[in-house]
Amino acid sequence: MSRATLEKDPHEVASMFDAVARRYDLTNTVLSLGQDRFWRRATRAALRIGPGDKVLDLAAGTAVSTVELAASGAWCVAADFSVGMLAAGRQRDVPKVAGDATRLPFADGVFDAVTISFGLRNVVNHTAGLREMARVTRPGGRLVVCEFSTPTNRLIATAYKEYLMQALPRIARTVSSNPEAYVYLAESIRAWPDQPALAREIADAGWSSVRWRNLTGGIVALHAATKP
Repeated sequence: MSRATLEKDPHEVASMFDAVARRYDLTNTVLSLGQDRFWRRATRAALRIGPGDKVLDLAAGTAVSTVELAASGAWCVAADFSVGMLAAGRQRDVPKVAGDATRLPFADGVFDAVTISFGLRNVVNHTAGLREMARVTRPGGRLVVCEFSTPTNRLIATAYKEYLMQALPRIARTVSSNPEAYVYLAESIRAWPDQPALAREIADAGWSSVRWRNLTGGIVALHAATKP
């Protein structure tokens, strides 16, 4: 079994996700206590997309998030650098492209909106990734980052930390095809910037009107921004 480290070597990260692909969707639903469906719907609503829009779903994995976005009527493409993850979602009828978030295989300004859910944290240089997302988005286009964040309530924060470091790895050993990957998951969440810090990084990468909305008590946050 394989797992990445917080150095986030792209080959290690891709290999790790290849190894979790087979049971990835089931594991996410179990570990999130079913909240993953709510988070996907909230991401789609925050993007404000509809028929005629071209949307990039980055770090889309098995494309379950892309299917949710496509329910809006927009044309949506799933992109991920784990070929194993894309292959695990082969039955989902949306376009799929293998690509690195720091070197996207798309021309400038081709998308009306771009989103990345629970993937920015895994990019070796997430500032470079945010700049690439801005590059492929048209002026006035929209960004939504859905990512694990910092709970706003002290009791929730304490319980969540305990869950990440104790319960999550045990549950992953039961349901995941690569339980070691979820040790990395817990470590990467704890090392991730909080809501205001991530908002500053998004702005520094060339996005404007950055704001965020907490979901599930701040366990997850939606950061939204606009391409100037």
